[in-house]
Amino acid sequence: MNLPQSTAERRLLHRRAINVQVYARDDGLFDVEAALVDSKGRDIKLSGETRRAGEPVHDMLLVLVVDAKANILEACARSNAMPYPGACDDHGDAYQRLVGLNLFKGFRPSVKDRLAGIKGCTHLTELCQALPTAVVQAFTGEVINIRDGDSPGQAPFQLDKCHALRRDGPMVLAYYPNWYRKAEAAAVEVVPNP
Repeated sequence: MNLPQSTAERRLLHRRAINVQVYARDDGLFDVEAALVDSKGRDIKLSGETRRAGEPVHDMLLVLVVDAKANILEACARSNAMPYPGACDDHGDAYQRLVGLNLFKGFRPSVKDRLAGIKGCTHLTELCQALPTAVVQAFTGEVINIRDGDSPGQAPFQLDKCHALRRDGPMVLAYYPNWYRKAEAAAVEVVPNP
């Protein structure tokens, strides 16, 4: 697939960088550090001051401690740069509300329930959405067995979670043949109404 090409000159308006890092700890737990940095491609007036092009408008950090089952044991957030100091970061310990959630089981809707809108910071709450898949990637091959399921007769967790690894697809046939299943017949018998 070809990406759209433009011959027009462009100028950067906005850059958002999201960086998620997951660390294994010696005590068997894991630190998840997620950062979000927004900057502009031009000088802007913000809170009565000028932010120069490239200076962060948002520079936020969310840190979790999770166990091997992706249960959140600790959570905290910090804002190093924000549009309205003293207001943007006046959400107290809102992100401690993540404690007790599981990153792999109902996490995204639970975050919305606990932190959406004025309950938290829009940017930090949005950053939470990237965490489950980042932790899955970190845990793959380290904590999660990607070849076999968690118990005998159980399929590996990643099957049927994306288009490429659908159980009736060529990748599962090639790399997980024991879990391959033929596609169901698409035709359905139509019974006319009496």
